[in-house]
Amino acid sequence: MTPEIENAFAAIRSEYGSDSIERVEEMLDSKKQERHPLQQGAKWIMPGISQQPWHDPYGHAEHTPFIAALEEQHGAIKSELETAWAARREAFSNYEHYLTPQDDWQALYLYRKGGLVAESQPTAPTAYKVLKEFAVDTEKICPLLECHFSTLLPGAAIKPHSDLWNFSINLHLAVDIPEGCGIKVAGETRSWEEGKCLLFDYSFEHEAWNSGTRPRTCLLVDLWHPDTTVPERAALVALITEIRKLMGEN
Repeated sequence: MTPEIENAFAAIRSEYGSDSIERVEEMLDSKKQERHPLQQGAKWIMPGISQQPWHDPYGHAEHTPFIAALEEQHGAIKSELETAWAARREAFSNYEHYLTPQDDWQALYLYRKGGLVAESQPTAPTAYKVLKEFAVDTEKICPLLECHFSTLLPGAAIKPHSDLWNFSINLHLAVDIPEGCGIKVAGETRSWEEGKCLLFDYSFEHEAWNSGTRPRTCLLVDLWHPDTTVPERAALVALITEIRKLMGEN
């Protein structure tokens, strides 16, 4: 570990207790890691987090208000998205995924690089407002990741993969869902129900596709996994931020 990480960890232990970030430190010791077979592709697996691929969207009290607000505002969110797709297509861009560039996977970012994307507020004001009030201001969003409208064009497919770690969890609000779309997580296929949310641990292998005839759009939000604690979240932000700095990432 770098001196910056060691100092950050020491400050957290001083505030929260000597054992408050033991699981984060154990995560860094690859010799102690035990992984589910379908999490082998993830870079970081923090121990003690439930090995549960799919989650009940209303099963975690800290995320329930946000999920309820998204579903309640689905009509307005979808209407604003349709207007933006038709009249402000330039606001969307190819999704920047570490797998491979895909021009049939479009994104409109509301939150990234640790902050809200103010330029997107006029394009998607309802989603932006709900995100800010229920996820950003309450610190439920994982600041290491993002929130965006994810649009798969007809015929697009995202190949099976695991994302970087298990200490955040992925929320999908089904905004506009044509027939012929699906998502598979840890071998289980589900369909989006328009206006409802799905919640899953994306450290498990997953894939998605749009075999329909029009675009499929979900609002994706990276939330802290409910099994993580406040001091662990602080330690993880310090750790990953420093690693990204060392790797020359913005």
